[in-house]
Amino acid sequence: MESVKAAKAASLLLAAMFMPLFTTVNVQAQEYPTRPIRLVIPWPPGGITDVISRSVGVALSESLGQQVVPDNRPGAAGTLGVSIGAHANPDGYTLIMTDVPSHAISASLYKTLTFNPMKDVEPIALPSRSPLVLVVNPKLGVNSIAQLIAQAKSAPGKLSFASSGPGSITHLTAERFVGETGTKMLHVPYKGGGPATAALVAGEANIYFACISAAIPHIKANRLLLLGITSAERSTLFPDAPTVAEAIPGFVMGCNTGLFGTGGTPQKILSRVHADVMKAVEQPRMKSILTANAAEPAPFTREQFKAYVADEINSWGKVVRNAGLTVN
Repeated sequence: MESVKAAKAASLLLAAMFMPLFTTVNVQAQEYPTRPIRLVIPWPPGGITDVISRSVGVALSESLGQQVVPDNRPGAAGTLGVSIGAHANPDGYTLIMTDVPSHAISASLYKTLTFNPMKDVEPIALPSRSPLVLVVNPKLGVNSIAQLIAQAKSAPGKLSFASSGPGSITHLTAERFVGETGTKMLHVPYKGGGPATAALVAGEANIYFACISAAIPHIKANRLLLLGITSAERSTLFPDAPTVAEAIPGFVMGCNTGLFGTGGTPQKILSRVHADVMKAVEQPRMKSILTANAAEPAPFTREQFKAYVADEINSWGKVVRNAGLTVN
C-alpha cells in the first residue's frame, strides 16, 4: 500500500515539474502574435511588389490582431531585404514579401550570398501572380514580336532593352528573350521599374519587359505599344494582345509576389500565417487590388509553394548560366 502511494506521489511530482514547460509551449503557440510583426519588402515603395505586400499586411493585421509593419529595404535586386529577413530571429515576428523570380535568380546570379535561398527562408504563400508585358516605344516602328525579332536580327546590338536593375526579373526575362530568339541587344539597367518605364517612354531604350501594372497607364495613353504578354493565356485586360508564348513556345513567367518566413520558424506559426493569407485573398477588398494589378492568387499549399520556388530556382539558374551572367 505504501509503495502504491509513493508511486502516485512521484507521478504527481513529475507532472508538476513538467507542467510549466508544456503550458509555456502551448500558450506561446496559442498567443502568437503578441506584438507587432515586421514585414520586410526588399523593393522601393510604389511598385507592384510593394502594393501587394502592403495590402496583404493590412489584411494580416486584421486577422492576426497585431499590426503588420511594412519595412522597405531595397537594394541588390532584392537580396538585401531578403538577407535581413533570413537572419532575423525565427519566431514569426519577421516576414518577407518579395517577387519569387528575383529570389530564384539570386541563387545562381550571385557568387556570394549571405543566405541560402532555400534553407534560410521558408516559403509560406503566393498571394499574387501577374504577367509581364513586352512593350516598345511606338517610334521603334514595329507592331509585332515577329517584326521586333526581324529588326533586331537585321542590326545586331543596335537595339537596347531596359531593366529595373541587374539581376531583376525584367533583366533576366529580356536575356531569355534574346537567347531564345538568337538576337543581340544592349542591356540598359535602371534603378527600379518606374525609371525604366520612363526611360522607354522617353526613347532612351527600345524595349522593356515590364510588370503589367506599371505599364497599363502608358499603354492606354499610347505612350507605349504592347507587343505581348508573358502569361499562358491572353489577358482579359488586353484580349487582343497575343501572348509571347504564341511566338516563342513556353515563354511564360510573371511578377509573382510571395510571402516567406525566416528559416526555422515554428511550423504552427507558418501554417497560421498561410491560412490567414489564403483567407485574405478571397476578401472583396483584396480581390479588387489584385484585379487592378492584373494579378490573381495561387491556391498553393505551403508544400506546393516550396516546390514551386525550387522549380523557379532551377529554371532561372539555366537562364543565368546560358547568358553567362554573374555578380560578385
